Formats: sequence, structure tokens, C-alpha cells
Amino acid sequence: MGVTGTVRGTPERRPRTVNSDAGPFPRRDKAAIALLIVRRKPLTLYSLTMDETLLARTITGNAFYNRAMTSVIAVANQKGGVAKTTTVHTLSAALAERGRRVLMVDLDPQACLTYENGFDPDALEASIHDVMLGRTKLDDVIVATGDVDLVPSSIDLAGSEIHLLTKTGREFVLGRALKPVVDEYDYVFIDCAPSLGILTLNGLTAASDVLIPFQAETLSHRAVGQLLETIDDVRVYTNENLRVLGAVATMYDGRTNLGKHVLAEVSEVHDIEVLPPPIPRSVKVAEAPGRGRSVLTHARRSKSAEAYRSLAEEIERRT
Repeated sequence: MGVTGTVRGTPERRPRTVNSDAGPFPRRDKAAIALLIVRRKPLTLYSLTMDETLLARTITGNAFYNRAMTSVIAVANQKGGVAKTTTVHTLSAALAERGRRVLMVDLDPQACLTYENGFDPDALEASIHDVMLGRTKLDDVIVATGDVDLVPSSIDLAGSEIHLLTKTGREFVLGRALKPVVDEYDYVFIDCAPSLGILTLNGLTAASDVLIPFQAETLSHRAVGQLLETIDDVRVYTNENLRVLGAVATMYDGRTNLGKHVLAEVSEVHDIEVLPPPIPRSVKVAEAPGRGRSVLTHARRSKSAEAYRSLAEEIERRT
């Protein structure tokens, strides 16, 4: 269902297409990878190791790489209020403007991403909660919102975390659910909950990359370090190829010394790159969710909208 104004209701499922060529393929074999490329078989970062990813880039060149391979990006920070959801929503819209096929996954029981896209989480017939419990396939809960697809969430997802605690392989549930549909998209963004629990671990395990939004203040800066420790554990136990794409400074006020100091310190202390440009603080960004739209449509010429478009171009260049 297209989103207009502030109307919220039960979403309509989008028409689905099935990729009959999707499936596993031989690894660590240059000839096999080259043959798949020639036949236009789906190659995804989700399926390739980092070495194979570099090999595919070498064979195809960046232009075909960007068109044929999916980046699964977990947007995570256990500190709340750092614009994770806004970043997922707006980057997805910006990449869709650039002609990319994008899927958003709301992995937060607060369901803010679902609400931001104009849907009432309490009116959903099914959500990511049902997928995590194995009641339905992820493909069956995807809904259309403008030019972007969404896997919606609801407060019921909080119960999924309790259920998963007793299950073997609990960190891999989301990754397995995504696998049948991932090749249909150029980008999959996972909006992780503001915690380091089982749901966030599922997001990090399913991802090829992680993007870390942070507010340019001391407490948010500290949370970045804690998240990086969790990412190190994920690399050891569940996803050795997880790559830190970078950090994103949100709600940035370049007029303050604190903002400038934290921006420089995050990069220096944690040895990660802060992706340009920082996203400036703006009331337009705060207004957009209440209208069920992103700032790109709410205030398309605002500084924040232009900053997110530039950030989307930067992410596209790096993935």
C-alpha cells in the first residue's frame, strides 16, 4: 500500500517475483564464480566470503558488482535515540531514488520503522515475529511502501527473544529466513533493536556489513566501543566475514566544539571511519515520521535530506 499523509492501516502485500536461479553455489573456485557471472546467476555478499567478494569484483568490475550482488547491512547501536531507524528509512529511500531494489527489516519490538512507513503495528496480520518463531516465511510478510519493501514488526517481537533463548542455532534464524529472498534486492537494511540481545545478534549474524549511527556526544561515543566488542564476538562465533562499513554521525551540530571533538575521537579511538557527510540536526527529520514518510519526501531540499542522499551515494560506492 502506498503511504500518503498520516493514514495508517493494514498493509497490502506487494506482488512477488520468484528467482528460480537462487541457491548455493561452489565456493573458492574462480572458474565457477566466473561461470555464474556469465550466466547472470545471483551472487550475493550474503553467500560469498570476503576473498570471493574481492574476486567477483575483479572479474566483473564495480558496475556489474553493484548490480548483481546484495549488501545486507545491519544498522546497530545499543544506545537508543541515535537515529538508527531514521537512518535505515532514509538511506533506503535514497537508494531507491538511485534505482536500487531495497528491503528494510524492522528487527525492533518498538516497531518504529514500521510506524515511520505509515503502518499501524497493532493492525498487522503477520510480522517478523511470526518469521522468527517459524510460523511463516519471510517472503509472506513483506509489504510494499512506496519504492521500498518492508518486513514489518510489532511489540510481539519481544516475545520472540525469550522463545529463541532456548533454541539451538538461535543466532542464525534471521539469516536463514532471509536467504530465499535476498537475491531479489540490491540492499537489505536491518534496523536492529537498541540492545545487544538475541535479536541484534541475529541481525549481525545475517549481515555482510554493519553501519553504526551515533550522536556526537560522550555517551553515544562510549556505546560505539561496546558495540565493536560485540562485533568481534560475532566474527569469532557466528559471522567471520562481518565487515564494519563505518560510523555515521547523526543529529550533528557543527557549531559546537563537543560535536567536532566527538566526531574526531570516534574515528581515532575506535579505529573506524566516520562516513561523510555528518547528518545535521533538523526539525524536518523529526517531523517526517509522524507523516509516514522520509525526510526525502517531506523536505526534499533540506540539508538533512541532501546529506542522506550523499551518504547513500557513499555507501553505494563502498559496497
